[in-house]
Amino acid sequence: MSYMAIDTILGQYDAELSAAEAHGMASGLLAVNVNFSGEQWLTELLRHTAPLTTETRVDLMGLFDDTQDVLLHDEFEFELLLPDEDDATLIERVEALSQWCKGFLFGVGFANTAPQFSPQAQEIIKDIAEMTKLDTAIELEDEEAENDFMELTEYLRAGVLALRDEFTK
Repeated sequence: MSYMAIDTILGQYDAELSAAEAHGMASGLLAVNVNFSGEQWLTELLRHTAPLTTETRVDLMGLFDDTQDVLLHDEFEFELLLPDEDDATLIERVEALSQWCKGFLFGVGFANTAPQFSPQAQEIIKDIAEMTKLDTAIELEDEEAENDFMELTEYLRAGVLALRDEFTK
């Protein structure tokens, strides 16, 4: 499903998280425990909302299942769920990236059972924590800012896969 579709669903249920945060959370949970339950994710995601319709449950579980499948089987297809360039300004996409990072950190913290992280994992987590503080005071037409955004998303993608590899050994 698209970012906008997931964000709309979460908005309809007054969820406290955006689509970016929800996907970040799922990615964080699965990076440290690839067998984490989608039902547990859904319960935490919608802790303070009305009960879901069957269709909504299927849609949200589809996002989780797709994320889990990609992280289990094909590292080259993993992508962060963020607004499309056609649907959002760079500022909105940077804000969503920051939200994704917050969700990811929550997911890692929620699912992690390791007593400590390796130095590489610590560095990745530290970098992701820094990305929660991204500055949105950028020029909308700044090509350099657009390139920086793409580099950050690629770093995050690689970081998630590195964490997944470490925790699935």
